[in-house]
This record gives sequence, structure tokens and C-alpha cells, in this order.
Amino acid sequence: MKKDTVIIGGAAGMWGDSLTATPQLLATKKLDYLIYECLAEITMAIMTRAHMKSPDFGYAIDIISPILATNLKDIKEQGVKVITNGGGVNPHAAAKKLREVAEAQGIELKIAVVDGDNMMPNLEQLRALPLKEMQSGDPLCEKMISMNAYLGAWPIVAALDAGADVVITGRVADSCLVLAPLMHEFGWGLEDFDKLAQGSLAGHLLECGPQSTGGLMTDWQQSDSWVNMGYPIAECSADGSFVLTKPEKSDGIVNVASVSEQVIYEIGDPKAYLLPDVVADFSEVKLTDLGGHRVKVEGATGLAPTPYYKACAQIADGYRMTFLVLIGGRDAAKKGRRVAESIFARVQGLYKMLGFEDFRETSIELIGAEDTYGPHSRMRDSREVIVKFTAHHNSRDALNLLARETPSVGLGMAQGMCGGGGGRPKASPYIQLNSYLIPKELVEVNVSIDEKPLAIEPPQASLWKESPASTPDSVSDQGSTERNFEGVAVPLLSLAYGRSGDKGDFINVGVCARSKDFLPLIAEQLTAGYVRDYLAHLVEGRVERYPLPGFDTFNFLMYEALGGGGTASLRYDAQGKATAQMLLDINIIVPENILKHPDFFAVDELGE
Repeated sequence: MKKDTVIIGGAAGMWGDSLTATPQLLATKKLDYLIYECLAEITMAIMTRAHMKSPDFGYAIDIISPILATNLKDIKEQGVKVITNGGGVNPHAAAKKLREVAEAQGIELKIAVVDGDNMMPNLEQLRALPLKEMQSGDPLCEKMISMNAYLGAWPIVAALDAGADVVITGRVADSCLVLAPLMHEFGWGLEDFDKLAQGSLAGHLLECGPQSTGGLMTDWQQSDSWVNMGYPIAECSADGSFVLTKPEKSDGIVNVASVSEQVIYEIGDPKAYLLPDVVADFSEVKLTDLGGHRVKVEGATGLAPTPYYKACAQIADGYRMTFLVLIGGRDAAKKGRRVAESIFARVQGLYKMLGFEDFRETSIELIGAEDTYGPHSRMRDSREVIVKFTAHHNSRDALNLLARETPSVGLGMAQGMCGGGGGRPKASPYIQLNSYLIPKELVEVNVSIDEKPLAIEPPQASLWKESPASTPDSVSDQGSTERNFEGVAVPLLSLAYGRSGDKGDFINVGVCARSKDFLPLIAEQLTAGYVRDYLAHLVEGRVERYPLPGFDTFNFLMYEALGGGGTASLRYDAQGKATAQMLLDINIIVPENILKHPDFFAVDELGE
């Protein structure tokens, strides 16, 4: 008998999330499933390096122990099923460890493993195809250390249909961790595209843990405390709609703003969000605040999925090293920049003398001097900065020479300087992440339960369709400085809130109007060109703007905006996490009567 409602708790939004989440969610006594989302592009790089060192590693160790180990008895007694992509690049090792933990506690579990995402055995087959990197257009790289496809929900569904209590996967699309149990419980078919889109949206809102329950909110003051931060719960109905909430008496907040910011987090074209099981359209999503930290979410629609899996490849490309040094006193920023430039110049001289080639790339950032704001910095002077300088080189030995030479700045350069206290940094591998579209028919997905292979039936190729074409409502490659509006200049923050994230080497920034009354002002003035011009110190490529009229939002995609992105970027903010906050300072011209609007957010301007 199928259920009317399925209740799923999001107990982890990353590898290393809080130990408080699982017991908090279990205390509600109403869950059907717990999901643990652990993977990101950077995480996959870390896990790959760990697996290269030992065949027993390469998964999210802490998810197995202490998190599941500590709560396993309660999970079993409540009949809660667990789904996690914490298997990383070694899901069978994760399953083996969990099996040992369960046996030691006398708990019987049927543990399923989903794999087949590892594409390294298929390299020769893939090299025969005209694959192109999704952003650069470059052919398949020769120096890959790993390559993993983002699998879909259907193999997890197969494992649940076979009675699995726990499903551990390798790389799957994050939202599949929630979509799969909904397909299993409600009997949704592979062609129920609108329901699959809604289920994927539920997954999108749970996959980052408390980011949808008040974490990272622009209006952070709305949350009285973050100590006992509430983790998200989706109460899902068979028609695809769901209510997002959190445990009673937990901290944080669930309202339209908190949910809106997470809907637009790390998405591309909102009318064509490409997932393995569906092409989702989030542009007309409707959010209804029910009160009591409960928001109803509906209105996502879907189309047939494409014939491709996205695959992420990691390429070893030399080494990197980062230093952090505190400098105090007047003109601290000027002194700090001179220190970093001087040590790089000195070491370049040593490289010539000793026969090393030059740095591949260097980066200097002054934390505390608003260096990341470029021409928009308001800091005239700072008496305290952290100097962050990073170098990329082909040789580990060359970077070790940089580490050897850097402490000398403490005697021969700026006064008021002290190190971070952690000793000399060590060179670490520089990992470039490339993405490709892999034909689904080349990916052999496997499911096993308790180490026994499960016979599975993959989706038929006739289900797949080419990606629908979608056009942004404005595009800019050059930027625009034309500003011919009359009224009062206010920061965008007074009219909107937002959030930013990364996808490879581009940043997405979602901007949500605080009131429908503000939407025409934002639509007219916050063009792709204006945004491109304002963020020109970060963004080298084009900017695209996409509307989401369902909840009064625009999504901006900024290409070539992260210095390579993820593990490849030498920037401190390598994932664009602060870009939305930066953009919210951009000026919008408004009529004076807007200043008295009840939803206008009055901002105390920072001192010049």
C-alpha cells in the first residue's frame, strides 16, 4: 500500500556537517528517511587523493562513524531508512565499514551499494568520442586521475524496491537522494516528469542541510540563534507538492525568504535545470508561507531527461601552496601587499639561479582590506590585515623552496607581522576539474545488496530527449555603464535578498525581490550589463540573466568568474560564496516613496 505522505530529513549538507543533525531529526519520531549529502567537486578531489593513498579510504568516514554508528539503534527502532552519497569514490569500503559497525551492535541491516559512476575503465571508449569540456570546449584531457558520472535516482529506487535499509552510493546527482525514495514510495514512473521535477526540487532544498532553514540567509538577523540550528524536513505528498519545515524548538527559520534563497542556489538556467532523471523547470515555482516554520512548495514542471550524464574529471596539474600572515599597524594593507610581492620576486630570482621554471600563477589577497571588492572597496586604510598569498607551480620542490624562504620576511620586511602558528605550509596537488557530457548507454550502473549483485533494468533510451533550448532575457559580454534614472540611490539589499554559488568556473547569483512592487525597478535596472560592469574585477566572461517569475527572482550566470573554479582557483573565495553579498551593494535608483514601503529594508551604510 502506497503512502499518502513521505517524510524525509536532510541530516547532512556536506562532508563534515554537524553531529547534532541526526539526533535532532530522529527526535521528531516521524521520519521515513534520512539523507546524507556529502559530495562536492572539491570533496571528490579530497576523496580521490585519500583513495590513492589507501584502498580502504575515499569515502565520508564520519558519516559511518561516529554519525551512523552513534544513532544506528534509534534509526533501526524507528524504521527509518538511510540514503547517502557518502560512498564517494569507494562506496563498497563504506558499506563494509557500516556492516562491521552494525554487526558489533547486533543490528541487522540490508545495505545496498550503487556504483558504476567511475568512468576510468571506459577511457579508451570515451577518447574515441568527440567529447568537449562543457565550458572551455577543450577535448578530453590526457592527465586524468579520476572521472565520475552523476548517476540518477533509478538505481537507488531499485535498491529500495529490493528491501534495502541503507543505500550507499558513489557520485549521483545530489537531489536523487530525495527523489529516489519518493519514486519508490509513491510509485512514480520514469515519465512522470512534473512529479520528478518536484521531487528533485525537494532534494535540492534538502541537499544542503540547514541552508534552507535559515543558514546563510541574507537577513541573518531573523534567526535568533544558530546554536541548535534546525535541519530541514520535507513532508512530501504523492502529487509532488511538499512542505518544508524543521524540528520544533530548533533554531533557524523557515520562511519564503529562506526557501527562495536555496531554490536559486547553484542552479543554471532555471527553465532547463538538467538532471539525470528529468529536465526541471523551476521558473514558476510557488512558495506559500503556512506559518510556524512551514512553507509549501509547488509548481516545478519537468521534461524528458537528456541522453547524457554529466561527468566530472579531475586532472593533476602541478602543485599549490598558500600562506597566511597577519600584519598590523598603519598602512597594513600597503605593507602586506609589498611583503607578498617581494617574497615572490625574491623566490623568482632564486628559481632562475637554481634552474627552476617560473610560477604558473600567483595570487595576493588582503583579507580585512576588502580586496575582493576590487574598485568597490570602502577601506581607506586598515590597521590589521591577513595577507594571503598562493602560488601554483609544476614542481613540488620549487614550492618547498618558497616555503623555505618565506619565514625570512619576519626579519627583513614589515614590522607588525606574525605567522599563523601552523608551521610551514606543504605543497598540495593542484587539481583541475573538467566536466563532460557522457552518453548514458556507455555507463554501466551496478546495484548490490549485502555484496550480492542485484538484477536491474535501466531506463530505455527512447525516454531520452535532447535538451530544450532556453534563452536568457538579457546577456552581456562587455558590460554597460549607462545610468539615466532619476530618484534616490539605494543598495540592492534594500529591495532584495540573494545567494550565490559555483558551478565549475562560473558563479550563479540569485536575486529575490522583497516585494512584487520592487520587481519592475530591479528588472529595469539590474541588467546583465550592469552586473557585468560592477563585477568586472571578478568576471572575465559573459553574464546572463534568467527570470523566475513564480517567486519574483532573477538568476544571473557569470562565466569565467572564479579563476578556474573549485580546487583550481587560487582565490580565497574559490566558490563565489560571497559574490551575492557583494552584488547586494550595487546601487538601484528608486522614487522617494519607495523608502516608506513596508518591505523596504533600510540599510545602515558603512563608513567611507
